[in-house]
Amino acid sequence: MQYKANTPDEYIKAIPEERQPVMSELRKVIKNNLPKGFSEEISYGMIGYVVPHSMYPDGYHCDPKLPLPFMNIASQKNFIAVYHSGIYANPELMDWFVGEYPKYVKTKLDMGKSCIRFKKIDQIPMQLIAELATKLTVQEWIDMYEAVVKKK
Repeated sequence: MQYKANTPDEYIKAIPEERQPVMSELRKVIKNNLPKGFSEEISYGMIGYVVPHSMYPDGYHCDPKLPLPFMNIASQKNFIAVYHSGIYANPELMDWFVGEYPKYVKTKLDMGKSCIRFKKIDQIPMQLIAELATKLTVQEWIDMYEAVVKKK
């Protein structure tokens, strides 16, 4: 689902009321743990954490006018989602996350390529998401992104 919002604060206010505290906490956890250089904005209709054009002028290869995306959080119809491009691009990071997840949550991991879905919003492993947010610096993400894109 996409909500009409121009800022992350507007996004939080637009989602269902029962999800607002959880999304606010998730946002805070990510902002407090991302390495310096990432910027928070509305990206693809979600709260996004991107590499700004000031740090990576080439932008996103699919649309260079957009900054390079890294993480997003969203309130979808049936779940809250955390999107992390590094998990998709880095098999070691994926293996780490999949291995750590059961230490925090008893239910089965519901995950796509870069999307981690939480149907039980009271079971989002905030500490694990915090650690995940720390795993790649802006430069590491740019280097990884360029290695993957240049191969195509």
